Amino acid sequence: MALSLHSAIVPSMLQVLGSAENFVNTAEAWCDENGHAHEEIIGARLIDDMLPFSYQIKSCWTHSALAIAGVKDGLFSPEMSPPPDSFDGLREKLAEAVTVLTHVTEAELEELAGNDMRFQIGDRLRMDFTVQDFLLSFSQPNFYFHAATAYDILRMKGLKLGKRDYLGALRLKG
Repeated sequence: MALSLHSAIVPSMLQVLGSAENFVNTAEAWCDENGHAHEEIIGARLIDDMLPFSYQIKSCWTHSALAIAGVKDGLFSPEMSPPPDSFDGLREKLAEAVTVLTHVTEAELEELAGNDMRFQIGDRLRMDFTVQDFLLSFSQPNFYFHAATAYDILRMKGLKLGKRDYLGALRLKG
């Protein structure tokens, strides 16, 4: 059986978006239960030259919902507004990503496969792809990088999360 582009992208992104929502919920509860300001997590970074937790969560939205919109348009330019500054705002981004992914059909993605796709940031950076190569070699790795970094930030801050929290709801047989 051939694996469709939809099957290679959408179910696993939905799985990890559920995990990312759990990260946000767990982080908010940890702050509230331990008397920490929400900004302590929202603005937390692994190291000074990396972007904060809020950016990592926003990037999960960017590389899922915006990537799907981009392949439909043939152009992806990252949305550069600041990330949400609240847990509710982060949850809204994740919910939007879930909505976009649950509404894209296998037929839509298969019809787009092979089309030209461009990643562009203004006049300074341009990368040309096919739709499937953009999704599989650019957006998907970026999506997982940012989800893992969000997880790592929470672990660094001492939250009790484990690998199962990152994996989320597995798609088990039967």
